Amino acid sequence: MMNKIITGILTAACCTFMMQATAQEQQLKKDTIALIHGAHRMGNRTDADMARWRSLRFGQFIHWGLYAIPGGEWNGKTYNGAAEWIRSWKEMPHEDYDKLYRQFNPVNFNPQQWAAQAKSMGAKYMIITTKHHDGFCLWPSKYSKYTIASSPWKKDLLGPMIEAYNKAGIDVHLYFSIIDWNHPDYRASLKNAADSAAGKRFQVFVKNQLAELLQRYPTIKGFWFDGTWDDSWKNDGAFSDELEQYLQSLHPGLVMGSRLRADEKGARHFDSNGRLMGDYEQGWERKLPATIDDVHGNDWEAVMTVPENQWGYHAKWAGHVKTVNEILEMLVKSVSLNGNFVLNFGPKADGTYRTEEQQLMTGIGQWMKVNGDAIYNGTYAGFEKQDWGYYIRKAGTDSVYMVVFNIPVSGSLRVKLPARTSLTGASVLQSNATLTPELIGRNEYFIHLPNKTTDSPVVILLKTVTGENKEKGSFEKAKT
Repeated sequence: MMNKIITGILTAACCTFMMQATAQEQQLKKDTIALIHGAHRMGNRTDADMARWRSLRFGQFIHWGLYAIPGGEWNGKTYNGAAEWIRSWKEMPHEDYDKLYRQFNPVNFNPQQWAAQAKSMGAKYMIITTKHHDGFCLWPSKYSKYTIASSPWKKDLLGPMIEAYNKAGIDVHLYFSIIDWNHPDYRASLKNAADSAAGKRFQVFVKNQLAELLQRYPTIKGFWFDGTWDDSWKNDGAFSDELEQYLQSLHPGLVMGSRLRADEKGARHFDSNGRLMGDYEQGWERKLPATIDDVHGNDWEAVMTVPENQWGYHAKWAGHVKTVNEILEMLVKSVSLNGNFVLNFGPKADGTYRTEEQQLMTGIGQWMKVNGDAIYNGTYAGFEKQDWGYYIRKAGTDSVYMVVFNIPVSGSLRVKLPARTSLTGASVLQSNATLTPELIGRNEYFIHLPNKTTDSPVVILLKTVTGENKEKGSFEKAKT
């Protein structure tokens, strides 16, 4: 038994090492441009805080703010963009939007209930919008008057939320938008000396607010930045570099993705040599990589909406709305490619979730309660992918899960194993039913499902042995 465990650990470690080595080799070949404010680390972070983030795999995103009041509609007209961008709509007068704080009073907000729903869904971490592009703060910031303290609610929203989620065993990360339409010193670009002076004042404001958040909420695990594409930000790589290091000094172990940084040449996410800046890649918004090669050995996170492009609450969900099984497949695919998956929700202005979101949380949670072991601490398995679904390896072990979404009409699932690996057994997580693999070729098997009809993904735990092949039979290569 001990030999199997050691073999599994070595196999998983080897896969991770090879991916990181490939990424580092690619990065070394590209390092032809001298940079002061480019990436400062080669390869992935290996400390305990980053390992924890990586192991959680499934998160909840919450977009909540003043934009929930209009809910994508104003004066009888519907804004077809993302609800939190409605202030930028020509039909939405800025002065009207900027007065919405006088109406923000989420009387039905129950942070314990929110946390319980997230836990039941299976989320292990969450991201909450502390303030979006409109600049309205969900905490009583001493650096702004445009905060929850000026609303009818008056009380801090972030503190009780963070406490409730932490008590539920869920890590909290804070979303923070660099864009701030309400702040007098914010500039999308710096066109003259006055703009440059305003930009410097705005940088101090940003730094102060972020430090304030860390001081008020010391249990948070990371920041999730947005709005860093404007010229005023990406053309000052020195500041974003200094800011990242400053935040890490205040809160060692803080996890931050690639959206914060720009190098001195204006490159974002990846520096001008192609090296990842930040702790994980954040380019996967409402899309997923196709293969393991697309992530280049980097840690990464996908964030996904339920409709096509709605983050904050919108009264009308236009277009296709994703089902439980669609979301589960995105989650599974992400984990199978060494990534995290975060699903977004947009609560109403009163602090409640729409019925469709509650139903999704329930449906996802029912599946996760039985099959979550295949998700948490899951990694790339290193097996040849088949059309029926995805493989996930439990990190540091020889346990490999098949997550089946597409059952062939034959009911037979093809499994191709790496060389010197044998399949000795399999079992269905939901029923604990034992399945007997049929050897059909060298390192190749069929697993026959007794029931070809299912309304949710089937998870099968494989029992493998690495070493000398135990297979019986002679399989000669074709002479061509």
